[in-house]
Amino acid sequence: MKCLDAIRLFGMTSLMIEGALDAVEKQFSVDLGRPIESADDKDGEYFPQFEDKVRSEASQMAEHYEVFYCLELSTRELIKTTLEASHGVDWWNKTSPEIVPSAVKQNAAANMKRELDSGVTTLSTDALDYTTFGELGEIVRSNWQVFSDTFNSQGAFNKIMSSLNTLRAPIAHCSSMAPDEVVRLRLTLRDWFRLMA
Repeated sequence: MKCLDAIRLFGMTSLMIEGALDAVEKQFSVDLGRPIESADDKDGEYFPQFEDKVRSEASQMAEHYEVFYCLELSTRELIKTTLEASHGVDWWNKTSPEIVPSAVKQNAAANMKRELDSGVTTLSTDALDYTTFGELGEIVRSNWQVFSDTFNSQGAFNKIMSSLNTLRAPIAHCSSMAPDEVVRLRLTLRDWFRLMA
C-alpha cells in the first residue's frame, strides 16, 4: 500500500510541477523547451513549419477563442431554450408574430446553402447555428419581453453585446489582441454574467 501511495504522490507532484512550469512560461512568455503537447495534439507535419512567434501568438489567442466559443454556444442554447419555452419548438419558423427577424433568417438560410453547396460535412440542421454572434443579439432584442426575465437591463444588454461583438473580431479573424483589449474582454464578460438576473 505504501508503494501505491508513493506512486500517487509522485504523479500528483509531477502534475503540480507541470502546472507551475506552464504558469511560468505563460507569465514570462518563455519557452522552457518542454514538450507540452503530444504529436497527436498538433499536426506534426505542418505545424513545426510555422514561425515560433506565430505559434506563440496562436497559443495565447487560443484561451480567448475558448472563452468566446463557450459564450457563443451558451448564448445560442439560452436563446433556443427560452424561445422554445415561450413559443414552442417551431419558434424559428413562426411568422405571426415574427420571432426571428427576416434578415436573420435569410442570412442563416444563405449560410446553410453555401455550406451544402461546398460539399463539406454540414455543421448542423438547426438554422440558429448559422447565425452570427451579432444576429443572436438581434433575436434577443426582437423578443425582449421574453428575455427580460433573463437579462436585467435592455440598455446594458445592447451595450455589452456590442462590446463583445467588437472584441470578437480579432479572435474570429486570427489577429492578436492588444493587452488592453484582453482586459476589456475579461471585464465585459464579467458584465455579461452580472447582466443575467
